[in-house]
Amino acid sequence: MRRLRLRNLLYGYHLGLAGTVYGTIVVMATITAGSHGPETVAWELAVAVAVTVLVFWIAHVYAHTLAESLERGRRLDTAEFTSIAKRELAMPLAGVAPVAILVLSAVGLLKIQTATWLAMGVGIATLAAQGARYAAFERLSRPASIVAIALNVALGLVIVALKALVGH
Repeated sequence: MRRLRLRNLLYGYHLGLAGTVYGTIVVMATITAGSHGPETVAWELAVAVAVTVLVFWIAHVYAHTLAESLERGRRLDTAEFTSIAKRELAMPLAGVAPVAILVLSAVGLLKIQTATWLAMGVGIATLAAQGARYAAFERLSRPASIVAIALNVALGLVIVALKALVGH
């Protein structure tokens, strides 16, 4: 049971796939917008990424709570709200590894450029894994699975290209 919980925490479950993809995109976009080459301050970037993904998670939970409340025609109770927050937890969890990498830079174990590129690499790998998870859940053929993975990776590579384009 503990192993299953750890697996769900690291890789999510089918309901968390969207949150993982969305959270990963938010994290990668924030790194892209917040990094300024060698003069980037690692602590500031790590905090900016963590706060941004948390703010988007809160907004996401709030929006889903409003929508479900309207669908049900009543206010949600605490258990229903908690269920939504847990269901969407994949979004901020997508930021854990990239923020940890940025913290390694902040404490002097990595150069900031190395840390930002590693964090972006983790994002690409996460998007590829989510494409593979989607393909497995949908039982797609091998060619369709490759397309699903490629589309997810392409989205991440667009963000990486933007980072490279602006000279970071």
